[in-house]
Amino acid sequence: MKNAFHNWSDVRIFLSVLRTGSTLAASKELGIAQPTVARRIEALEHALQLTLFERNTRGFRPTADAEELIWHAEGIEAATTALYEKAATLHATTTGIIRLTAPDSVFTSQFSAILEEFIENQGKVQFEFIRRYDFVDLSAGEADVAIRFDRKIDDETLICRKITDIKGALVASDSYVAKHGHPTSENDLSGHKFVVYRGKNIPRLINNWVLDRIDPSQIAMTCSDIETLISAVKMGAGIGPMPCTYLKTNDAFVHCFDLPPEVYNTCWLLVSQSAYRRPEVKAFTSFFAPRYKAHFDD
Repeated sequence: MKNAFHNWSDVRIFLSVLRTGSTLAASKELGIAQPTVARRIEALEHALQLTLFERNTRGFRPTADAEELIWHAEGIEAATTALYEKAATLHATTTGIIRLTAPDSVFTSQFSAILEEFIENQGKVQFEFIRRYDFVDLSAGEADVAIRFDRKIDDETLICRKITDIKGALVASDSYVAKHGHPTSENDLSGHKFVVYRGKNIPRLINNWVLDRIDPSQIAMTCSDIETLISAVKMGAGIGPMPCTYLKTNDAFVHCFDLPPEVYNTCWLLVSQSAYRRPEVKAFTSFFAPRYKAHFDD
């Protein structure tokens, strides 16, 4: 059926104006000029023969017709995203690109050295990194391989390979220890300040172990990820819980004591079943797992 609506990108602009409340805010979110945003909204209204927004000095307010269209517009948005992700999957499949997702903390010099060695041995393989703490959907094709830290993996659709258990420890900076000393056991925590985690994707087991044994008044700072906690501990804000592997690469840390085994985390290498059928991905999992384990166990 023929219609006057041809510019699908206007739906993206429509949703941005609707969500932000103004063409100015939408222009900043989309990275395009405000007059262009206003012009595309007018073009969409003309194509649909509807008034989508009431304009006033306080911004753009969606009309009842616009509210009726939100569900359909978001459907186009979701379909566009799915189209792009599927295209990325097909591109990776045909070009030998391995899309690997992991938290920022994984991308160390030791990690890079393992990948460099794999590329030298394998030949025409490239990597695309997706640095995220939240979990991407491997089964949906958002990535091929994931390095994930979790006590267990419940997704039966994935190929899971356990790398190693990761010990936790309490650590402090040289400056903190010089001023306040440091605990050597669970019985020595009183009188000290602590840096702890707060947020969604954090090492929850070691964090909860600390929180269960200190008073809230002892919390000097809260951090949303391991990188900010490292910075806070380094500046002497307090003692912090972190994986023992960071003691290897940070000479500024003083090891207080190891945390008990029941709060150890686990490092997993996860692969979607469709990606595992590709020779370069299968070769990577076999190559990477023992070398990354050696990095942790060293």
